[in-house]
Amino acid sequence: MHRAAAASILALLAAMPAGAAVAQDGHAGHGAHAQHADHAAHQDHQTYTAAQFFETTSFGMASSGAYAFSPDGSHILINSDASGVFNVYAQPIAGGEPVALTQSTDNATFAASYFPNDGRVLFTHDQGGDELDHVYLRNEDGTVVDLTPGEGLKADFLGWSGDGATFYLTSNARDAAAFDILAFDAASLESRVLFENPGGFFPSGVSPDGRWVVIDKPNTSADSDIYLVDLQGSGEPTLITAHEGAIAYGSYGFTPDSSALVFGTNEHGEWNQAWRRDLASGEISPMIQADWDVTYVSYSPSGRYQVHALNADASTDVTLTDTSTGQAISLSGVPGGDLGGIRFNEDETTIAFSVASDTSPSDIFVADLATGQARRLTHALNPEIDESHLVEATIVRYEGEGGVMVPGVLYRPHGASAAVPVPAVVFVHGGPGGQSRRGYSAMVQHLVNHGYAVLMANNRGSSGYGKTFFHMDDRAHGEADLRDIVAGGQWLRDQDWVADDQVAVMGGSYGGYMTAAALAFHPQAFEAGINIFGVTNWVRTLESIPAWWGAQRDALFDEMGDPATDAERHRAISPLFHAGNIVRPMLVIQGANDPRVLQVESDELVAAARANGTPVEYVLFPDEGHGFLRRENRVTAQEAYLRFLDQYVRRTGE
Repeated sequence: MHRAAAASILALLAAMPAGAAVAQDGHAGHGAHAQHADHAAHQDHQTYTAAQFFETTSFGMASSGAYAFSPDGSHILINSDASGVFNVYAQPIAGGEPVALTQSTDNATFAASYFPNDGRVLFTHDQGGDELDHVYLRNEDGTVVDLTPGEGLKADFLGWSGDGATFYLTSNARDAAAFDILAFDAASLESRVLFENPGGFFPSGVSPDGRWVVIDKPNTSADSDIYLVDLQGSGEPTLITAHEGAIAYGSYGFTPDSSALVFGTNEHGEWNQAWRRDLASGEISPMIQADWDVTYVSYSPSGRYQVHALNADASTDVTLTDTSTGQAISLSGVPGGDLGGIRFNEDETTIAFSVASDTSPSDIFVADLATGQARRLTHALNPEIDESHLVEATIVRYEGEGGVMVPGVLYRPHGASAAVPVPAVVFVHGGPGGQSRRGYSAMVQHLVNHGYAVLMANNRGSSGYGKTFFHMDDRAHGEADLRDIVAGGQWLRDQDWVADDQVAVMGGSYGGYMTAAALAFHPQAFEAGINIFGVTNWVRTLESIPAWWGAQRDALFDEMGDPATDAERHRAISPLFHAGNIVRPMLVIQGANDPRVLQVESDELVAAARANGTPVEYVLFPDEGHGFLRRENRVTAQEAYLRFLDQYVRRTGE
């Protein structure tokens, strides 16, 4: 599997210089006057509440491989949390308010696809954050049918046949560890098993003509394969990426004429490249080669337009090419930022897409392909917030252990200077194998707006910087990768505009683990830590991976070590068993329904750290899983972050 896919498999989320002065009292630092100077710096700077930041609306597009436009072309299928909970909407392309198609008040609900010839809609949701999604059909009269009923199963939308007569879903109802492909007749809704998964494979797509199925198979965190299934032949998976050594392969999808498979591989260097395999001859040829990872390749319905993206230094660089001319399409009227979710209408005259920047969340745009002129349909940022008060990120690199240069995304508050130093936070992304990227984050912007610098560190083991960097932490987690985070804290302290006695660490999931590990194994490195559903006991976490992870679990074990053989090392790097070392204040945030990092992980760490007399605050959400999807809970968590940092890092109460 290509590295971007490998990183998502391993992610526990699915899912942040010298010159310090010497003070007269003999202590290195300039933090003593930071509170007063920081207050002065903010007299001309407007701050906003957590609730105002989270009144920002999140928008998302229909699934790839879906009909994103309504049959008459007048609406786009999107999801939005405008109501406080994600729901599915029909957004008029002429502009105006979106029309709610679902009205869930509890379960986050996401758009999958329109039907090609009528107003029916497919969508998904799980149950309270348990990640066991079902696929639902909304009829034109508003009635809803669960197409994948049953207890304890997980299902998803996969795509449509080229003629629009059949849609495909995946489901592990037959075998919890194997996702089969189900084919549904669009008219009658009768279903059949198109491909029965023997196990160890992850269905990636069905060719538009319905003949071929492509499936991915992770072998280790560094090695993966692609198999093809000819449904007009034996129907058995056939390996098409035989190789020696650790090479990652992953499918991107079929060409619209069903003549070729497009796939990614890092066989030819550090970066993931896009290649093409002719289905008739088996001949392969290079398509896209760059000095960054190719993250996806997709097409318009006829294949006239090709879209591909690069993960370019924590930003998404998208190219839309007219294959009839070989020329890239230039869009006008689009603000700076990352383009995402490009979807075509059926006659390929119009595209819909999202644009997100550091200071503005994703908004939905449409563009005329003949002229390239784009129009904005949504306004995600709360109108109460002046975008000029928010902060653009910069990309920085600092030296980690062994001279390894560690990339980071830095947010520096307005007004921060040597005369007005500010407190700071090192934010650690999820994973292992994730990446902190540029783009809007209400969590980050709220902290920066209240005067905190945020360094989103991409420690060794992060994706996006080449396969060598990605595998530097294999079976060595909590070691040099953790020291990269400590080095990030020191780098912040070394900046003359940072209050060097006011630096905290925080992160979610694997980043929560790194936060707790920093407090346990480097107990003096940070003033405080915020652990957001972080792993505390690797032995238990790895033993409790859900069955539906299947071969992904094997890849995770290759990355982290098998609990059957590596339990001693897992225990050695688990903060829970070293909680006696935790002496700096800690805030823990947890969802009670989290299937990946169980509530008991946080319960036990909180109890153990409190036994030291350490200040520990604990926020538990009874209606959330691995990540908080309800706005009121996100606001509550955000308020807790700022209140905790103000008390224990900025120390406003002193």
